[in-house]
Amino acid sequence: MRIALIHALKHSPAPIAASFAALWPEPALMNLLDDSLSADLARDGRLTDAMTERFLALGRYAAGTGADGILFTCSAFGPCIEAVARAHAPMPVLKPNEAMIEQAVARGRRIGLLSTFGPTLASMPREFPSSVEIVPKLAGGALSALDRGDRTTHDRLVAEASKDLCDCDVIALAQYSMAPAATLVAEATGKPVLTTPDSAVEKLKRLLAG
Repeated sequence: MRIALIHALKHSPAPIAASFAALWPEPALMNLLDDSLSADLARDGRLTDAMTERFLALGRYAAGTGADGILFTCSAFGPCIEAVARAHAPMPVLKPNEAMIEQAVARGRRIGLLSTFGPTLASMPREFPSSVEIVPKLAGGALSALDRGDRTTHDRLVAEASKDLCDCDVIALAQYSMAPAATLVAEATGKPVLTTPDSAVEKLKRLLAG
């Protein structure tokens, strides 16, 4: 079985690979990285028709390699990923955060959404049902630290920002690149912490492995 992983940030492949290794090591993983996607979204400030076409092209390429499922790891591109899912149904095509959202909604009504990438906090809350309250929080400077190769500072800034979410029932880490900071966030807040890669791998395994 082959799973295509499509990334818009260079920091995403390692956390999702770790989750597959721990939770479902059997599939072959195929990685596609285009970090200009996140850069162009940050520049434009919105999702455009041209961006959707780029996602459709990536989906066609992944499907053409014989992939049994596609997982996007870029959390700010929900509508673009939905277009890919429609184009390739019934193949599983997952948004990076949909499985985590399902788990978060099952665990609480007030959900802290912690991100290191500003556009995610503009797009991702709309993916939650109206029955829950989303408390968004940006860990300012964390992604820049990670871009410099400073994982320690990244994780520290994420944990510090999470302290503003202590009144939430559960904390959701929006970026795949944030997953290694989950333990620090749990220690800082005393709250359950969900990560996108673990949730996504668990859902794909249910869908494809039975």
